Amino acid sequence: MSCVLELKNIGFTYGRGTPFEKRAVDGVNLTINKGELVGVIGHTGSGKSTLMQMLNGLLRPTDGQVLLDGKDIWEQPKKIRSVRFKVGMVFQYPEYQLFEETVYKDIAFGAQNRGMVRGELDEAVRKAAEFTGLSPDLLQKSPFDLSGGEKRRAAIAGVIAMDPEVLVLDEPTAGLDPMGREVLLSQIVRYHKERKNTVLLVSHSMEDIARVADRVMVMNKSRLVMLDETRKVFSHAAELEKMGLKIPQITKIIQELRGRGFELPESVLTVDEAFAALLPLLKKEGKIW
Repeated sequence: MSCVLELKNIGFTYGRGTPFEKRAVDGVNLTINKGELVGVIGHTGSGKSTLMQMLNGLLRPTDGQVLLDGKDIWEQPKKIRSVRFKVGMVFQYPEYQLFEETVYKDIAFGAQNRGMVRGELDEAVRKAAEFTGLSPDLLQKSPFDLSGGEKRRAAIAGVIAMDPEVLVLDEPTAGLDPMGREVLLSQIVRYHKERKNTVLLVSHSMEDIARVADRVMVMNKSRLVMLDETRKVFSHAAELEKMGLKIPQITKIIQELRGRGFELPESVLTVDEAFAALLPLLKKEGKIW
């Protein structure tokens, strides 16, 4: 795999040189490969959101470099806007950023600023709406007439329409009901599989990260403390819990059963995996026929 993003000893300090100085990100080194879906986890205040905002130049690092396709994004500060088309950012509660007369115009806004016109722009808008599950009849409505979940999908579609190389999603399912979370997460996975773009997904839901991420990065106290395959990261249950992070509930149940002597796989991340692991055991114990 080729590298799309590389961080070299990245750091960020809020209020530098003032009595309120706070180190938010400290000495982070990592490489993100093209086409992978990386989960980002960490307790509130761990530095993950600050780190994400440095990826597309919304914040300028106080230390280190952010390399996009091998080039320092701050090499030419006047061109930082072009970086934001390549690394698209969807903030938490993005529906509060909607402002246009129609959903169509809102989705088109970023792509139009990137230089898309006419047929290319129309195709980008409609494809982005389709990816996020917005029906065509909603495109001419006011975004303020949409439901909460529809507003969220419209806001995400606006970033997808720009066709970024990297899509950063900061808590995209926050505040949605279980069905809304499931639908939106499925749409993000579909987008990733079809476009083969790089996706970074920030979430407090360990279950969501366990289901969809290729790799997981863990932030703790401003530092990157883990970056590995999803299954390997969640095998460090005790370490994660010390950081105030909970492993997926189904993983914890299986680990407790292992602790009681049941022969089960060490790392189970989803309900489907748990069912497959438990079925032979239940048959053996004569619990099912």
